[in-house]
Amino acid sequence: MRAIGLLLASLPVLAAEVASPAFGFLADGRVVLSTATAGAVVRYTFEEKDPDKSAGMYLAPVTVPAGKTIRARAFSADGSEQSMLLVVAGRGMPSTLMEVTQNRDWKNYDWVKRHERILRVMRERPPELVFLGDSITHFFGGEPADARLRGPEVWEKYYGSRQAINIGYGWDRTENVLWRLRHGEIDGIAPKAVVVMIGTNNAGINTAEEIAAGITAICEELHLRLPAAKILLLGIFPRGAKPDAMREKLKAVNEKIAALDGKGGVSYLDIGDVFLEKDGTISPFIMNDYLHPTSAGYERWASAMEPMLKRLLGE
Repeated sequence: MRAIGLLLASLPVLAAEVASPAFGFLADGRVVLSTATAGAVVRYTFEEKDPDKSAGMYLAPVTVPAGKTIRARAFSADGSEQSMLLVVAGRGMPSTLMEVTQNRDWKNYDWVKRHERILRVMRERPPELVFLGDSITHFFGGEPADARLRGPEVWEKYYGSRQAINIGYGWDRTENVLWRLRHGEIDGIAPKAVVVMIGTNNAGINTAEEIAAGITAICEELHLRLPAAKILLLGIFPRGAKPDAMREKLKAVNEKIAALDGKGGVSYLDIGDVFLEKDGTISPFIMNDYLHPTSAGYERWASAMEPMLKRLLGE
């Protein structure tokens, strides 16, 4: 052992006192870099050469397109020492953030025609209250009307006198909502509040982190375009007859988006428990397909949300 110790002591000391950068990915695909060496500076480049002191300093998460790499290296404060090289391949942007139209429910309605109709309704009857989401919202009630409405009498009871408009779309995912927000659906209006409940249709193809990133982007888009509006962000409702892996994923999404409460005009509210029986199951009387509320289910939704909605509307 003494001989080995002498051998190691005789080896030259490498300039590797600076720890190599560590990396991670945010939900939107951006790369986060860091170094454990105090005072060290991380520099990076997309060029096909290793970064030196002329490379830009890492100051914030970096977008690395899919198919590209980022090369990073940490340098001591005085630039005299450098770490080993780090090369990270980009993941690109998750689908939850890639704005796109859809037509998955084409047998029941025309997505583009609904969009065009909503544009007209917004011009003709600017709302004070907007409901934004997927089929769970779409089937609730209100204008623009749909043949598959499940809770129109509940809608009329709670929102009939509130100049409310329903811009839920069957089968929408976060990326479809982003497209709609960026293509006119909320232009030229000044609602007091927007109720948002979206994400369940992403659950089969995206991670909880990706879904939360999409919902966050929607809230940011709403706040950017409607800065005076209050955003009532609802936790994604539970689905399935009984607790399962899908429910756990939605719970994980809700835990992440709960952090948006109090930021950018957002008030977060999770009313999912009102749809559950004591044993955690969902009754077909409340959701006959264990996803979309029945009239009784919509009554539970509206009743549970009403106190906070009143406060946000200043009533």
